[in-house]
Order: sequence, then C-alpha cells, then structure tokens
Amino acid sequence: MDSAQNAAAAAAGNNNNNNNNNNEGTTSDDAKQNLSDVTNSIDKTLGLLHQLYLTVSSFNVTSQPLLLQRINSLVMELDNMMKLSGNCNIQIPMEVLNLIDDGKNPDDFTKDVLNSCIAKNQITKGKTDAFKSLRKHMLEELEQAFPAEVEEYRDIRASAAADMKRMAQNQNALPNGDVKVKGEL
Repeated sequence: MDSAQNAAAAAAGNNNNNNNNNNEGTTSDDAKQNLSDVTNSIDKTLGLLHQLYLTVSSFNVTSQPLLLQRINSLVMELDNMMKLSGNCNIQIPMEVLNLIDDGKNPDDFTKDVLNSCIAKNQITKGKTDAFKSLRKHMLEELEQAFPAEVEEYRDIRASAAADMKRMAQNQNALPNGDVKVKGEL
C-alpha cells in the first residue's frame, strides 16, 4: 500500500465512524450500510497494519512515539471493527472457510455447489421423464385392454384441467374483466 492508499483507507475509516453513528435501523439498506462500514473498517485496519509494518521495519529510538501511536490506532480500529461487526449477520459455510484456510479459491465452493445442483437436477429430470414415459406406456396398454374406460378417464382429466384453469382465471379477474398482474418484489 502506498501513501495514497493509506490516506484513502484513513479517510474511509473516518467516514465509517460518522456513518456508524447515524445507522441504528435493521432495514435492508441499513444491513448494506453496516456491511459497508465493516468493509471500510477492514480496509482502514489493513492500512494501519501496513503503516505499523513500515514503522517497525525502520524502527529506531526516536520513532517510538510514532510506533505507540500507530499501535493505539490499530487497537482502536480493531475495537471499532468488533462493534460494527455486531450489527452484521453474515453466515459463511464452514466449507468456504476451510477452503480459504487451505489456500484455495472460495469460488471453488460455489462452483462445486452449482455442479452438484445441476447433477441433482438432471437426476430428477430423468426420474420425471421416466414417470412420464411409464404413464404414457400404461395408458397405451390400458387403452388396448379397456378403450371405453380410458376414454372416460381422458374426458374427466380434460374437464378437471379446464375447471382448474377457469378457477385460476377467476381468482385473478377484476370486476371489469381485466386480469390481476403480480407486482415485482
């Protein structure tokens, strides 16, 4: 981090302290702001750690007051970060933390979860297709053995489907005949 980044991190930390006093709610915007505050505090802490590293690496007796000041600033920012993190409720799967501990990319977890979902979806689709095929085959066999009953069954199914469609349309119909449209959430 260069001095410009250090200044930016310090400015972000100062803005962070001002924003924290104004945000006391629990709405979605407040949750985003709380997360932003914690992120800014982390950035400021990283800047302070870098400054502390530079001070320690070039330490001499005359730089002791500066070293103590930077240590105190780091402790205060860590305390501030702990307070801010109490307002954030983020749940991270242990598998992600284990991947990070192992030095791997946490995006691998997301990729594995998505691949697992795709595989399970394909298995479920295969089962659904198998049941559809079984139903079709059974109807063909039943139609050969009991043509009148299968025709009656198909009429009943068509009537029930039409009734269900009519009920769904009536529930969404307005007095003037228009259909209700669900608003976006």
